[in-house]
Parts: sequence; structure tokens; C-alpha cells
Amino acid sequence: MKKLPLGIQTFKKIRDKNENYLYVDKTEIAKNLIERGTYYFLSRPRRFGKSLFLDTLKEIFEGNRELFKGLHIYDTWDWSVTYPVIKFSFGAGVLKDKKD
Repeated sequence: MKKLPLGIQTFKKIRDKNENYLYVDKTEIAKNLIERGTYYFLSRPRRFGKSLFLDTLKEIFEGNRELFKGLHIYDTWDWSVTYPVIKFSFGAGVLKDKKD
């Protein structure tokens, strides 16, 4: 039986065959959002997969094709083109004072 990927925020770890995690393919949705090319505001409660979805987009843009084998986007994306990705994480920051 596949394990639920609770708390896993990286697409690479979920797709690792040694980990045996359950993954629901959302790459068709990701591709549709990318192709529409507009602005998006991801407003979901905590633990709803926002970080995992953004990491999935990062892996797509960086051209990591092998991670997507067996998923919708594998045969429909142009993997010969890659894009630079800048990632900011505010999760580890600690604000101690207003001056910080």
C-alpha cells in the first residue's frame, strides 16, 4: 500500500520510487495554468499543498523530465526548453521585533 505524503513539500521526494508515496496527478492543471500565462494568487489554508504545487512547477520549468514519467505532462511538455527559477521561502524566517 502506498504511503500518504503528509508534510512532504518536494515533488522529487514524492516521486522517488524508493519512498512509495501516493501522488494524484495535477500536472494537467499545472500545464493549463502555465499556458494561460496570467497572474495567480494561491490562497488556501495551511497544509493544502501550496508549497508542493509550486515545487512541481519548479521541476517542470527546470526541465526535470524523468520525475514526470507516467504523468499527463510527460508527453505534452517541451522538455528541451528550460527556465530559470528563483525560489523564496518565508517558512524558516523568525521575526523577533518590528525593527527586524
